[in-house]
Amino acid sequence: MPEKIRVLIADDHPLIRQGLEIVIEEQPDMELVAQAVDGLDAVAKALATRPDVALLDLKMPKQDGLMAMQQIQEALPKTSCIILTSFTDDVQVLEAIEAGAKGFLNKDSNHEDLLGAIRAVSRGDAALHPAAARVLMQSYKASRQPAVAGNALTPMELRVLQLLATGASNRELAATLGVSVRTVTTHVRNILDKLQLKNRTQAALYARENRLTDPHS
Repeated sequence: MPEKIRVLIADDHPLIRQGLEIVIEEQPDMELVAQAVDGLDAVAKALATRPDVALLDLKMPKQDGLMAMQQIQEALPKTSCIILTSFTDDVQVLEAIEAGAKGFLNKDSNHEDLLGAIRAVSRGDAALHPAAARVLMQSYKASRQPAVAGNALTPMELRVLQLLATGASNRELAATLGVSVRTVTTHVRNILDKLQLKNRTQAALYARENRLTDPHS
């Protein structure tokens, strides 16, 4: 029997936590392993339970969801994080994705979308609310310069760009390529400079649009 997806939820509103608890515990392929009431509590309980997926409210007391997510991912790189919010502010979306969120959902999402997002990020895929996806595409198009040929990149930079299109973090890239995280960071910075892009999310969109994705994925 397949292992259940271990889920942590963090939200400072009891009603939100209770609603998420009911939905998740009804799923035969999911297990709720912890509930947290703020960002600091989320980090502590993630370290204690090592969830597969963490659902984090963006705005929480003591420490916000982005800070909690970064600390969780630093300690638990295999934990995928989904940011939940009542808002869909352009800056918040870009900051969350840039910080490493594998999912970004508005709290108006229905149960099917939420459960689908949990399953998707547990497989290593991304899951974005339609409004968040539009923000990313608009940001990309607004700053996009005329396409630069793939051969403007070194072979290693091209390989990093291909892997960026899969949504991999710098730590995951380093493990795949057998190099240090610092080396990956340097390659990503060079890619952004050469392609005149603002962030790794735009680089991933560039790779997909120009069919520079990993041929082995």
